[in-house]
Amino acid sequence: MVMRKLCPNVDKEGGLETVLEVPIPEEMFDKMGANAAARWLNMRNLMRAHHPNPTANKWAAITNPLLADSDHFTLLLKLVGSAFIPYRAQLDHALTKPIKDGSIESCSAKYIVQQYLAAAGGVAALNAVNSMYAVGQVMMVVASSDGVKDISTAKKTTEAGGFVVWQMNPELWYLELIVSGHKISAGSDGKITWNHSSNSNVSRVNFLIVYKFKGLDPRSTANLFSNTVCIGERIINGEDCFILKLETTPDILKAQSTANTELVYHTIWGYFSQRSGLLIQFEDTKLIRMKTNVGDDSVFYETSLESLLDDYRLVNGINIAHSGNTTASIYRYGKTLKRRWRLEETWNIEEVDFNISGLSADYFLPPPNDKKEIDENVCDNGI
Repeated sequence: MVMRKLCPNVDKEGGLETVLEVPIPEEMFDKMGANAAARWLNMRNLMRAHHPNPTANKWAAITNPLLADSDHFTLLLKLVGSAFIPYRAQLDHALTKPIKDGSIESCSAKYIVQQYLAAAGGVAALNAVNSMYAVGQVMMVVASSDGVKDISTAKKTTEAGGFVVWQMNPELWYLELIVSGHKISAGSDGKITWNHSSNSNVSRVNFLIVYKFKGLDPRSTANLFSNTVCIGERIINGEDCFILKLETTPDILKAQSTANTELVYHTIWGYFSQRSGLLIQFEDTKLIRMKTNVGDDSVFYETSLESLLDDYRLVNGINIAHSGNTTASIYRYGKTLKRRWRLEETWNIEEVDFNISGLSADYFLPPPNDKKEIDENVCDNGI
């Protein structure tokens, strides 16, 4: 797909074109209106979406009726694009830990992580990185069905989009994802971690790693899996892989719960190639219990995410995955409610670079008009 990085200036003939903060596929831009003026207006409204955007939501529903259930489509986008993991990035900490401390399973995991660090470019090269930038494109296939029907037979729709990621040590990062009139943004200024969509307010969350970095930031991957256990082996795409498992502890589960939601469990797996040492697959599954206003009934949301990483290439001496496939699903069930949603994403990295000149902490501040909202809101769904 050809990525559009400039948008024509229809307000002033001969005026300079606008540089898009998030490059998007030409296919998506062509669907944004019947003419150049309409496409520019819709794009401008979407880029300015710091508050719920009825115009963007209406446009998305018209262009694709299957996405009219925007709340759950937004949850799928958050699950794929900015799913949070309840662990701090700790990018300013040492990457290696003593292998002899702990059980055999724990020591094996630490050794596998050290092999991963070497395959990713080595500790010296990774420690020399202070910032990162990446831009890419996505193709998403969305399906929805009730709890009885097989979701594989459900009606599907395909949408194209784009994303951009910025990161600066130790704990500053920002991500934007745009697909089919929906905009997801998430970030951290090192103190506040937040997420936001074009049809909801800004919410604060208490954890700092976002899954989208797994193929782009070997430091956060190594830190995440440094306290795991090795539970066995599995063949993934023809590669013999070690399986590292991270089970969220009860105190963290309690900290991420709210008055109306309970995070029942959250488990993460990483599959590391025995041949190359690189991360081949990443999995994340969690169960959330939400209280209802009717008696003691509850609604459960079971979410799962499986992401394959591929096409590793050296960029300034660091091995970065340049493509991958992700499958995300949400299963909602309760006394009477049963429904499944599934989103399949294919992503490609168009540009990636390290040690970005001129990048400062000011770039990672939350949306200025929503600081009060961030202080008051809480991420209710835990996704």
